[in-house]
Amino acid sequence: MEIRSVTRAAALSCLVLLGSAAGWAQSKVAVINLQRAVLETASIQKASAELEAKFKPRQQEMEKLQTELQEIQRQLQTQAGQLTPQAQSELTNQGNRKQRDLQRLGEDLQADVERDRNSILSKASQQMQEVVTKLAEEKGLDVVIEETNTIFFKPALDITKDAIAAYDKAYPPK
Repeated sequence: MEIRSVTRAAALSCLVLLGSAAGWAQSKVAVINLQRAVLETASIQKASAELEAKFKPRQQEMEKLQTELQEIQRQLQTQAGQLTPQAQSELTNQGNRKQRDLQRLGEDLQADVERDRNSILSKASQQMQEVVTKLAEEKGLDVVIEETNTIFFKPALDITKDAIAAYDKAYPPK
């Protein structure tokens, strides 16, 4: 009697497993590289160029300060024995001020760039998720999986290019 119930339980388990595997096999799945999809949109390409142009003057100011600092350091090295102690002290103080200015300018620039970049990417990522949801509905997809979490997939399942095209159509650069 006990062998019969074990056999029934095993048969029932096999049927359940086969049923769920058949259901999974009928699901439509796609894969997307969401980061690439966002970064390759026309809007992000344009925003990136605009950010670069916006912060270029500050970057150039930093480069100028860096050149001036290097010149002061060069003078201190090449004229070490020729400068009076007072002149050497003044030059050292001037170099220290330029170094502090350069560091502050760099930190401020980095913070401003990151703030603007994060704002742009956050908005674009949200819009891309909306586009991917709509694209999945149009294609009758059941699941869209992030490519970075996937070990293997057939290239035909990748909808990254489709998502970029749909995003560019829905949100053209201004």
